[in-house]
Amino acid sequence: MAATPRKNKTGRRILAAGAGLATVGALFAAMPSSAGAAGDAFDAESGYGNGKGWGRMVDVQLLSFNDLHGNLEPPTGSSGRLTRLKEDGTTELVNNVGGAEYLATHLRQAREGHRYSVTAAAGDMIGASPLLSGLFHDEPTIEALNKLKLDVSSVGNHEFDEGARELARIQNGGCHPTEGCFEEGKTFKGANFPYLAANVTNEKSGKPLLDPYFIWERDGVKIGFIGVTLEGTANIVSAEGIKGLKFGDEVETINKYAKVLERKGVKSIVALLHEGGLPASGAYNYDCDTPGAGAGISGPIVDIAKNVTPQVDALVTGHTHQAYACTIPDPSGKPRTVTSAASFGRLYTDTTLTYDRRTKDIVRTAVASANHVVTRDVDPADDISKLIKRWKDLAAPIANRPVGHIAADIDNPLDAGAYEKPLGNLIADAQLEGMAPADKGGAQLALMNPGGVRAPLTHKASGAEGDGVVTYGEAYTVQPFTNMMTAVDLTGAQLVTTLQQQVSGLNLAAPKILQVSKNFTYTLDMTKTGADRIVVDSVRLNGEAIDPAKTYRVAMNEFLSGGGDGFAVLKEHKNKLVGASDLDMFTAYLGAHSSAAAPLPVPATDRITVIK
Repeated sequence: MAATPRKNKTGRRILAAGAGLATVGALFAAMPSSAGAAGDAFDAESGYGNGKGWGRMVDVQLLSFNDLHGNLEPPTGSSGRLTRLKEDGTTELVNNVGGAEYLATHLRQAREGHRYSVTAAAGDMIGASPLLSGLFHDEPTIEALNKLKLDVSSVGNHEFDEGARELARIQNGGCHPTEGCFEEGKTFKGANFPYLAANVTNEKSGKPLLDPYFIWERDGVKIGFIGVTLEGTANIVSAEGIKGLKFGDEVETINKYAKVLERKGVKSIVALLHEGGLPASGAYNYDCDTPGAGAGISGPIVDIAKNVTPQVDALVTGHTHQAYACTIPDPSGKPRTVTSAASFGRLYTDTTLTYDRRTKDIVRTAVASANHVVTRDVDPADDISKLIKRWKDLAAPIANRPVGHIAADIDNPLDAGAYEKPLGNLIADAQLEGMAPADKGGAQLALMNPGGVRAPLTHKASGAEGDGVVTYGEAYTVQPFTNMMTAVDLTGAQLVTTLQQQVSGLNLAAPKILQVSKNFTYTLDMTKTGADRIVVDSVRLNGEAIDPAKTYRVAMNEFLSGGGDGFAVLKEHKNKLVGASDLDMFTAYLGAHSSAAAPLPVPATDRITVIK
């Protein structure tokens, strides 16, 4: 059988979602990968082809990953590590993992010998990216994913960082509307794979912004993919870029399109869902099916998985940057695979879906899934290496400029229990200093959202700059959003409510602990629940108790002052003054407080007292 060509990409277009959004395009159904050669043997006795023939039962390999965030080069520091659980119950660090060159090699090796193999992602492929990708509006990452042969991805919240118009360009191609083409004679071609966003709709028409589903087919084997992002996306992205869009309930949307796929004769279904869970252990190989108190997995994905229709055979998830390969019962009580591959290309998941040609469905009892480390002890993929070098050469004049010096690694631990982080403290201090002068806002303290700190500062040189030198590219990787800073008026009561919203409301299941400047302290009691976790009479500024009736000037980025990350009370601010960008303040602080002779020390983590 000859290889089946990919369907022309012009069929994949963002649907009209309001004034000024991208052009209408038709939904597409099947988009087959290339078929294998004919002549494979059929096992007449069992009818089982083991993924290699035309037997009744076919093993389909599903390779998946999530939350790449434009990390083409190997991530450094804690971003390039994983935790492994050993047989004796202790843990060890696995260093030097990740990097698109190595991810490509691992995926290509994993596909060898598998006639039926499909590669899928669960969102946040782009956005919050290091400078190598972010400087060029993530065109390098899309090029790399095309070379990786990604078949399909859901959108994540970060795909909306630059708004729906830019997402249309990422899907369909074309040069950037203001910066143009980055390479002479070359026009960005867009993603070869479809981005799915079934629950992102036009508020007025109800039509999906993007294709809601995709049908992968080879040799008559069909698997449907439904892609959704988290319902709360509007709370964690800039409101301006998503005007006119509605983010619907994940369960309702997946169940709706599962029925659509069933009517089309597709009974094998995988949900790509940019929402996730929190396993009891941070080890990538932890068995989250372990029973008992304090074990297993928690977070939004548990309730979602328990309510998604049994028609869906597996859920590939993301957003929480955690690693797990679990089973969570579906509404009928039957175990169903739910996976996530951490973040930054450090892991990929290999799931075997056993397809029954007679029923056209997945044999759920035969589903097997495991996460695999993207080690760097394999040969890097030459085509991805060349891509990285090409873009690095373009970025070099900006990326390599020194902006400061550090005495040691200033970490940004990914552990969900690391509430106060050295790098978060450094950034909050930089923001306070930048906004404290009377003519700059008169700020008395600063608050920084933890999700805005994207990577650690690593002492070891990443290039020729020398150990301890912080380059502009490294600083950009830490703070890639270029949010504008603001100084606003908040009452003491509103400040306390802000702290309480870290651990209640939208942040109840997964606390978002703000990083605070050095003059602001309080106690966080994790033995309690919800807003009670904030010990109100412990909240102090410069050693003095916060007065609920008094007005304070607070520095924060525009994302927070707009109520992002579930901090609705921050929208009640008054007297906003806009300053420079967070990145400019960060680099200015590094330059003012460090030199080769006197590098910046690691900030202490003594601002939030945690009771566990």
